[in-house]
Amino acid sequence: MSRLIDRHGRTKRKLRISLTDRCNFRCTYCMPEHPDWLPRASLLKRDEIVRLAGIFVDHGIEQIRLTGGEPLLRPDLLDCVRAIDALRERGLSRLSMTTNASRIAPKARELVAAGIDDFNVSLDAIDAGTFRRLTLREIAPVLDGIDALADAGAKVKLNAVVIRGDNDEDIVPLLEWAMARGLPLRYIEYMPLDAPGHWKRDAVVPEAEILAAIGRSHTVEAQPRGNDPSTPYLVDGHYPLGVISTVSNPFCSTCDRLRLTATGELFTCLFSPLGMPLGARLREGADDAALAAQVAKAVWLKDAGYASRPGPVDRPLTMHAMGG
Repeated sequence: MSRLIDRHGRTKRKLRISLTDRCNFRCTYCMPEHPDWLPRASLLKRDEIVRLAGIFVDHGIEQIRLTGGEPLLRPDLLDCVRAIDALRERGLSRLSMTTNASRIAPKARELVAAGIDDFNVSLDAIDAGTFRRLTLREIAPVLDGIDALADAGAKVKLNAVVIRGDNDEDIVPLLEWAMARGLPLRYIEYMPLDAPGHWKRDAVVPEAEILAAIGRSHTVEAQPRGNDPSTPYLVDGHYPLGVISTVSNPFCSTCDRLRLTATGELFTCLFSPLGMPLGARLREGADDAALAAQVAKAVWLKDAGYASRPGPVDRPLTMHAMGG
């Protein structure tokens, strides 16, 4: 098996697949106030998703994460999960999902049974008012979804984007809420991936400041860094905390992931200005060998990452269409 390696020597092991660009939330850092949804006919069909996913698995991808938009808005979500789960016999070892959890409660057990190993839930604040201001939605359905996942025996991790002046006062309250429930948490620096002209550097709360806020009431110990984008810490000697510090301390040198949008564009980096139109090539009749060659070429040419070209990326595709 030939593995996907870029010109900087980084081997790709993880693939994020966006199932839809649609979302029922309006997070200020993720999408324009009035998003233009992609035409439904342009979105990959289930068999196209599975075919492309299989090509990646055959070339060394071990972990797949299903994203959006919000994956729960995809009508055939459970069928997609079952079909991708079948790729384990070809080398897939882990199937995950990122969700806002607001619609997951009725389907939590079905998703676990269908093959999802773990869930990342976006929870940017535990204060209901702060959450509403950030997402323009209510927090109660999200908390119900988290409870439903826990009841279903699912592994759950929380993700929180920190934005100065919006939710930085909620850093410690959210941490303590998550600690009390044994839910691992990752704080994410606000990245320049939203509507053009919206991101401001002074809205970023850097990793050092996040840790300082926590350190005023808890002990924080750094742990050895791996290939994961987050830097790991132990809070009070036992609780696992991560911080993804793309802006203040980029993790690009160990990046092992790729992204496939809901239309089948391959982005080798979250900050790439252009994608490889795999979905279009597939629909034009390209066979698996030709598609695999396109993937290998795109991966080989992958840039060094945000560390080499910091700042907002110039492209019309915003975060909700790229896939979280």
